Amino acid sequence: MTGLRWGILATGGIAASFASDLRTAGLDLVAVGSRSQESADAFASRFDIPHAHPSYEALASDPDVDIVYVSTPHPMHHENARLLLEHGKHVIAEKAFTLNRAEAEDLQRLAAEKGLLVTEAMWTRYLPHMIRIREIIAEGTLGEIRAVTADHTQLLPSDPAHRLNALELGGGALLDLGIYPISFVHDILGAPTSIRAVGRLIETGADAEVATVMTHEGGAISTTLSSSRAAGPNTASIVGTAARIDIDHVWYAPTSFRVVLPDGTVHEEYASDIEGRGMQFEALAAERLVAEGNIAGDLLPISETVAIMGTLDEIRSQIGVRYPHEESDRG
Repeated sequence: MTGLRWGILATGGIAASFASDLRTAGLDLVAVGSRSQESADAFASRFDIPHAHPSYEALASDPDVDIVYVSTPHPMHHENARLLLEHGKHVIAEKAFTLNRAEAEDLQRLAAEKGLLVTEAMWTRYLPHMIRIREIIAEGTLGEIRAVTADHTQLLPSDPAHRLNALELGGGALLDLGIYPISFVHDILGAPTSIRAVGRLIETGADAEVATVMTHEGGAISTTLSSSRAAGPNTASIVGTAARIDIDHVWYAPTSFRVVLPDGTVHEEYASDIEGRGMQFEALAAERLVAEGNIAGDLLPISETVAIMGTLDEIRSQIGVRYPHEESDRG
């Protein structure tokens, strides 16, 4: 490892999970930045972090920090990541990476100019069961992949004022939940060649349910379902001509899967056995990429993150969701 010194920007629940997993992995967490000294101090005390900053600017200016995890709401990712890159910090930003493709492209350009790593914190990509799934596919065990299906469906707060339902905060099922299955089908099948999407919008204009049917190179088909108002199975399948992979609940977190042959025979079973929540694997990957000087990325290249944001843009266009921030940019 490079011995990178980590900072965390914002102090919400996902930041706490990430901090805990950094400690699990023995990585060097040295600073946290919040919008208030009180919040920064409380977070620093909880995770034994030596530097607690009362602003994001102070964190970005900390000379003892090499890489920062951004865990603010979606509309802030672009501004926060830009601030950090301009101060020479590597960045790993929560998913969805930005609000839209244009913002993602801007961060891609800036990071390349600065020679810095900027990457999306799609932790699922780096989990051991997903690594094994890619190995099985590469070995040809599934034959030709014809279909991928995945859902991310949860019963989340319905309060219109809640972040998840507020358009001004990037609320809706797509950016919070749909990003997982959309990223998954990109990973397995590549970018879609056609996209069809339907959705149901709530009173705030945010999407509560989104379903997609997409085609990919070679004619393979993917289907995804996301919902913030109902809890489904949260499973996924990769279906090939020689076998399929059934990934159990919750497919995007450390879990189990089976490789099943056409006659129903179980060819292989896998069960995850890890410490912590599993977010340490994306942090370890970021350290490796910096050590290798590979700022473009590999398991989730920044170019693919940009493409995924483009897919989300098209889905939103089809279901009629536009964020206020985008309206002001259009002028």
